[in-house]
Amino acid sequence: MTTEPTEAPQVEAKTFKAEVQQVLQILAHSLYTDREIFLRELISNASDALNRMQFEMLTNRDVHDPEVELAIRLSADKEARTVTITDTGTGMTREELIDHLGTIAQSSARAFVEKTKDASKATASEMIGQFGVGFYSVFMVADKVTVVSRSYRPEAEAAIWESTGDDRYTIGSAEREERGTSITLHLKEDAAEFANDWRLEQIVKRHSDFVAFPIYSGDRQINQRKALWRRAPREVEAEEYQNLYRQLTFEPDEPMLHVHLSTDVPVDLHSVLFIPGKRERGLIERRVEGKVRLYSRKVLILEEAKDLLPAYFRFIEGVVDSEDLPLNVSRESVQSSPVMQRIRKTLTSRLHRELNDLADKDATAFKSFWQEFGVFIKEGIATDYESRNELLKLLRFETTRSDGELMTLNQYKSRIIDGQQEIYYVLAASPEAAATSPHLDPFKARGIEVLLLTDLMDGFMLSGLREYEGLKLRNVDEADLELPGEVVAPEPQISEAQFTPLAERLTAILGEKVKTVRASKVLRDSPARLVSDDDMMGREMQRIQQMLGREADAAPRILELNLSHNLVAALAQRVEVDANDPIVTAAAEQLYDNALLIEGLHQNPAAMVPRILQLLEAAARTQRDQA
Repeated sequence: MTTEPTEAPQVEAKTFKAEVQQVLQILAHSLYTDREIFLRELISNASDALNRMQFEMLTNRDVHDPEVELAIRLSADKEARTVTITDTGTGMTREELIDHLGTIAQSSARAFVEKTKDASKATASEMIGQFGVGFYSVFMVADKVTVVSRSYRPEAEAAIWESTGDDRYTIGSAEREERGTSITLHLKEDAAEFANDWRLEQIVKRHSDFVAFPIYSGDRQINQRKALWRRAPREVEAEEYQNLYRQLTFEPDEPMLHVHLSTDVPVDLHSVLFIPGKRERGLIERRVEGKVRLYSRKVLILEEAKDLLPAYFRFIEGVVDSEDLPLNVSRESVQSSPVMQRIRKTLTSRLHRELNDLADKDATAFKSFWQEFGVFIKEGIATDYESRNELLKLLRFETTRSDGELMTLNQYKSRIIDGQQEIYYVLAASPEAAATSPHLDPFKARGIEVLLLTDLMDGFMLSGLREYEGLKLRNVDEADLELPGEVVAPEPQISEAQFTPLAERLTAILGEKVKTVRASKVLRDSPARLVSDDDMMGREMQRIQQMLGREADAAPRILELNLSHNLVAALAQRVEVDANDPIVTAAAEQLYDNALLIEGLHQNPAAMVPRILQLLEAAARTQRDQA
């Protein structure tokens, strides 16, 4: 049983070196951003001491208190405003207390201070990886810290170390029967919240729930110890995965898929990753992005480790644990290292493989995944060239021949017609708009399948998808496409002599919106279309601008008219009668806006309403006059 520590008469006051005191100031005010991590640091240190004790006892039973349980105990005293953490680890002698707590890498402290004089707080944090000073995070919440320790060595005596975080500390003899260390924090007034057992348990659950040794509050163990992700997948039941997912996310719904990885090579890595059931989740705060928590030796290091996966996998939830990670002193960020790169590559590769397996084995489940998260895979095509081949297998598209089902690029390739050397796509605001696009006229006539691209992300995706297995991707709005197959052209309803004044009038009406107006060689069922030539920013880039929330004026394009269409013939007749007919003006502007609307590029569709009413009124008046 541990007695209340009392200082023996032989108490010696010591002074920290000036540069060490400066380091303490940096640690207390710059390094840590979350005050509650002081407990995580102390538990981590206690766990290390217990690990060392466990290893020592494998070969040496001649230790103090050989039968005592290897454990950590927490207690809080509201009235005294104290928190005490006790372990039964290796403990420390008087000399070891001075070495471990009275010295902070003295040989390099001065150099560190010099380097951080002009550095930002974030930069300073990154530079402290060489210092093992997590213990000093206690001064964020305490104005005095008392450490009483007794070494496992049978002949060792207990010692006490005490500091108020200024430039001095004291060291002396103490009375303690039990092996190990007790650290008592005398809390600042603004940190009184931590002098509560429930608050300490909350912190343990968040940061240290899976420490390998039991953590007790009173007689009750408050940590789980056995981390699910460190167990073999064959030992874990489906319900256990669901419980972990709910614990991590507070989501009532089950995840769509879990990926459990436990390996020692090429890097020590234990992880469970989840693909949520839905993209948007959260009962109170609606969110899309998930969190991947980073542990080291089952101690939480980062609540959200964004660098562990590429950005297009940011919807993933889960846990990653590795003993190979080089950590900075705060354990709040991980230094850039080859180990991190190997972890990232291993996790990314495994997710690619699992998703491709899901696509091969369960088309229905993968369709659900694609509907929720396909937009992220498209982002990956544009941003992750190294993983492009794996991501290409995951791409799914609706097409003009898929009847609403999703198809792969490989399936599209297997259905191309004789002589087809390209993959064709149409950009539109919706599948319904794409299906009615005037650009599809010549493709329908030839039986050529076209991909329907209707997400804003599609324009961004195309920046990384210019060809597939030797087939170039081509936008159906390009001005001079040479299509395979022969079709009979429809008979025109107006002559070239009638078309010329119509083209001139429409060019005058639309002005800088169009480069020119010309007769179409390919339109069959639609009256008009806008086509692009090579010297302009493509619609893909316009859609990217829209995706980024930037205004993007439609660049001038070529307006093609279908000379066999009734509407074009009627407009030509009106121009013959009166070139300034207001109905011609309204119809020309509406034809142009219709084309933009179908393609999802119209900036203000509501502006069309007065013009549509004008055209409806004219049509109704004509019908009445004819009656």
